[in-house]
Amino acid sequence: MRNLLFCALLVSGCANAQTNNQSTETDSTALPTDSIKTEIAEKYQRLPDTQFVSVENFEYEIKIFDTVHNGEIDNLKPRYDNTSNILTFRKNSFRNADFGGKVTGTPKNITVEWTFETDMDNTDTKYGRWGGGTGWTGQPLYVNWSDSLKEKFKSTASANVTQNFNNQEIMIGSLASKVYFIDYETGKKSRTPLEVNNPIKGTISLDPNLNGKLYVGQGVPARLPYGQLTADLFTQTVKNTNMADSKAWRGWHASDSSPLRIGQFVFRPSENGTLYKFYVTDSIEILHSQMKYRKKGSSGPGMESSMSVYMNYGFVADNHGYIVCVNLDCLKPVWIYNNHDDTDATPVIEVEDGTPYIYIGCEMDRQGDLGQSHFAKINALTGEKIWDYAESAKKVKTGSKHFDGGYYATALLGHGDCDSLVFVNYVANDNGQNGYFYAFNKKDGTLKYKTKLNCYSWSSPVGFLNETDEMFVFSGDTHGYVYLFKGQTGEILCSKLLGINFESSPAVIDNHVVIGSRGNKIYKLKIE
Repeated sequence: MRNLLFCALLVSGCANAQTNNQSTETDSTALPTDSIKTEIAEKYQRLPDTQFVSVENFEYEIKIFDTVHNGEIDNLKPRYDNTSNILTFRKNSFRNADFGGKVTGTPKNITVEWTFETDMDNTDTKYGRWGGGTGWTGQPLYVNWSDSLKEKFKSTASANVTQNFNNQEIMIGSLASKVYFIDYETGKKSRTPLEVNNPIKGTISLDPNLNGKLYVGQGVPARLPYGQLTADLFTQTVKNTNMADSKAWRGWHASDSSPLRIGQFVFRPSENGTLYKFYVTDSIEILHSQMKYRKKGSSGPGMESSMSVYMNYGFVADNHGYIVCVNLDCLKPVWIYNNHDDTDATPVIEVEDGTPYIYIGCEMDRQGDLGQSHFAKINALTGEKIWDYAESAKKVKTGSKHFDGGYYATALLGHGDCDSLVFVNYVANDNGQNGYFYAFNKKDGTLKYKTKLNCYSWSSPVGFLNETDEMFVFSGDTHGYVYLFKGQTGEILCSKLLGINFESSPAVIDNHVVIGSRGNKIYKLKIE
């Protein structure tokens, strides 16, 4: 199979585009938005292969390894919708955390239904000891297996399933260098843990075909090599899918991003600055192509953010502060938005009147000890800034470590009586290591309220609706507190100290939350 190398800066269709004089962050001149809307009038219609002048200051390189399979996505219909299963970070390709949480009346209590303990990996590394439990983003997956698949697992993986294995299962990657499997009802071990050799910080992802493929990213090089793995749950075996890439433009090969399957391809951003595209069937997985990019004269930026997808456009953020829109058919950048600083949060997509928009915030990392963090709404078709809320933020230094301010959390879209709002946790560091729970107006970006937390939070909030469509929001913080907020006002209805550090994001099943913490504990909580 021969390799094809494409290295380009701009396509000819962008050569005559005019730069937006108001901002170098974006431009909307390559194709009018109305024309794009016409292109997508039909549901799941492919978005145009175009490029905006915001890409002009960047260089990128696309390599195609698999010339047998066409790179065009065969089916743009989202694979993660219309199911109660939670198979990837924030549940779906929009990353909008529509878990469908339900409560009755006004919930005012959070109780523990079970606690699961992980092992501890106390290996000394140059990056410290990582222990157990879960890190950032560390969201659990939830699967309600069919009876036929449950029996198949009992047959093919009989040595690994336990007497507690049942239809409803929790899967979670751990800093203990293992993936854990937990019976949802009892909190007991449902399978033997899957050894993955290095700590997992991000969120694992299960193939939506439920073919047993589990996509895992290693977050810390406690042992070499490290990178991206794929596990076969039917045989409980692990394949080194994509380890240290010697030709990457950045030498850090960790992978906190939660993979997505779109059509016949799985997309896996890496912290080495490369977006990898794999051709996948139930039985095979082949590296089809890859794209790496960087600003001219700069090093390659790493992607800790998980990618969100609308039609054939993917959106991912990087640690140089750029948000990149990529045409997933050919991996060519469509537009690049300057989000000011290191951005690890994941872009959240919402469609308004036929136009998709992105909500995302950045950290305060590359600006020194003092600076600003930004939370923005962006037109996902053009990269045009709709609004930007800027606020001062700073670092807090403790010994040799520093804790950056800003947005680590991925935003939560309001629903029900909070349909006009978007929620997110903010690290302020304005009085020690403190933070707030924010509610913004979607239309104009004004801050409706902020509620002070006991400590800052990296965890992404999740929502519940009651029978009258009132919205309530759950979140945790890095001191081990969990909170229940009234969405309309930010009032804290319940606050409890339960764990050590909830930097991980939760998953919601009905009126329950499953969330991991640093230390060695995973919790199932009831909201009532």
